[in-house]
Amino acid sequence: AFWHGENITVRNSVIKGEYLAWYSDGLTLINCRIIGTQPLCYCENLIMEDCEMGDGCDLSFEDSALQAVVRSGIVSVKNPRTGSIRALTIGETIIDKNLLSPGDCKIETEI
Repeated sequence: AFWHGENITVRNSVIKGEYLAWYSDGLTLINCRIIGTQPLCYCENLIMEDCEMGDGCDLSFEDSALQAVVRSGIVSVKNPRTGSIRALTIGETIIDKNLLSPGDCKIETEI
């Protein structure tokens, strides 16, 4: 869902699927629950407000530019490019040699 989508806003929804919204630009998710592997990678201008990410949300946000406030835990985050991620917890943060510039994403957890 939402591959290459532009300027989409989704509110109060459960979105389930693998590789959700890859290559999207201007996707805004408000009070949504995300379920599925490798969501929200290669995104530009991704905004998440008061969202939850289910147990299967691994390797999230690879090469994405985002502002995310997640009120749940996230299984894993991989190489987010820029912006910020705030979550209750993050099981694993993967930053490796494939991180693209600017590579300055601020990652915070509450616990």
